[in-house]
Amino acid sequence: MSKPRLVLIGNGMAGVRTVEELLKIKPDHYDITIFGAEPHPNYNRILLSPVLAGEMTIQEIVLNELAWYKENNIKLHTGKQIKTIDRVKRKVIADDGTEESYDRLLIATGSTPFMLPIPGNDLPGVIGYRDIKDTDEMIDAAARHKHAVVIGGGFIGVEVAENFVHRGLRLALVEATDQVMAPMDPEMVAPVHTALRSAGVDLRLGQSVASIGADDVTLADGTRVAADVVVAAIGVRPDTSLAVGAGLAVGERGGIRVDDQFRTSDPDVYAIGDAVEKVDAIDDSASLVPLAQTANLQGRRVADIIMGRPAYGRPVLGTAIVGVFGLQVASTGWNEKRLRQAGRPYRAIHTHPGNHAGYYPGSCQLSLKLLVDPETDEILGAQGVGESGVDKRIDVIATAITGGILASELADLELAYAPQFGSAKDPVNMLGHIAANLRDGLTETIQWHEVDAAVAAGATVLDVRTQSEHDANAIPGSMLIPLDDLRDRLDEVPAGDLVVHCAVGLRGYLATRVLEQHRNGQGWGRIRNLDGGMKTWLAGTGA
Repeated sequence: MSKPRLVLIGNGMAGVRTVEELLKIKPDHYDITIFGAEPHPNYNRILLSPVLAGEMTIQEIVLNELAWYKENNIKLHTGKQIKTIDRVKRKVIADDGTEESYDRLLIATGSTPFMLPIPGNDLPGVIGYRDIKDTDEMIDAAARHKHAVVIGGGFIGVEVAENFVHRGLRLALVEATDQVMAPMDPEMVAPVHTALRSAGVDLRLGQSVASIGADDVTLADGTRVAADVVVAAIGVRPDTSLAVGAGLAVGERGGIRVDDQFRTSDPDVYAIGDAVEKVDAIDDSASLVPLAQTANLQGRRVADIIMGRPAYGRPVLGTAIVGVFGLQVASTGWNEKRLRQAGRPYRAIHTHPGNHAGYYPGSCQLSLKLLVDPETDEILGAQGVGESGVDKRIDVIATAITGGILASELADLELAYAPQFGSAKDPVNMLGHIAANLRDGLTETIQWHEVDAAVAAGATVLDVRTQSEHDANAIPGSMLIPLDDLRDRLDEVPAGDLVVHCAVGLRGYLATRVLEQHRNGQGWGRIRNLDGGMKTWLAGTGA
């Protein structure tokens, strides 16, 4: 009796994970055929960056050797691009004429890199970074050339920049917006800009590339930047050409539309990975999240579904992390920019704690940001930057969002503690305590980007740091009364609204409590603590 036929288009992480799970559930149920456009067995695309850095080899990132396919009776076609899906005859046709019939079809075509529609984008030495071939080209170019330009400051762009610098190239990074790493808010990404410039990267923000020449690129303002090799890292888009050609539905964000069972508009055709739209975990809208962890999980879930087991796709937060010149940079959920654009109310909380107990050697400072719904206390997103410990804090918060834990409830989480790993009051707990104080009205904060408007409306900026700290950097027009002196100098504090600040927020909070307890007869209006203190203000304003 013949087996049902499963054809997989795409030999990447999502598709092959599906096959691995099918083999665990019922190893010999399906007659499986896989088509991969690249001439390689399955490999971990995320590890292309360490390959580019010279830390790993191509062979080390292969996930399934050719022997695995043979041992499991999987028919593998590498280097063959599917050109047609014939849904009537239930077959696929490759570019070399190879045909395979299917009972179930799984599309896992992934994504393709954007290439700028500008003169010179097809010249030799212009690379759209996505696969092994691109990585080989970049390694070869790095060995032969001196100057490189990376177009795009996303997570991939900054990784390429770092690896090229390590390989000795003089590098310019061109980003059309005012910051790298779009998922991060501007004050949170400031340390990344500093790290890039300190490493010698010529960072061109708010610039676009107008054309590419044989040995340089020309920016929109006419500036020419030397470039023997140009890498386009301006993002990816879902590879939906096959789905569109087959008449399958595409969603509003441009990805293949699937239901929570990963079925396309044809119930016998499934789709997963970067090519499909996901459901956003914050507002249930359509979302494009080209992340390996999500693709991997979808592969596992669709295998269960294909085998008739109960499973479903989950909403996505877009949790991600990247390493940049010694920094960990991570985010989950929505950022402040997106919340503003959506017109959604939010409350921002900035902290700058140590990654572990300060009295234990090696502690380094983190910058964390939590975004909270002011009405429901729901966590909407978080970001973190630092040398160590960012990953676990963002993971805890991502887990809290998924589990429906409220912002103030972060204070009650029981987290692992030893001085070399954390603090008795972990940075995540601290975020929860601040969220609870704001929820309960014990304090009111003001954001770094709101200070100018407050001053223009007549507020006084009160600095409660020490004289030496104030002398080192101060908000223009601010008044200094150190916290230790505040009780004795209350009569010096002007009437009207007050913006109180310290270095990172704690002394400012304590000062606001003192002021609130002595406000009778003083004529003070709103008393607000500068969220995240001077450190956040400096990062946000670039002062």
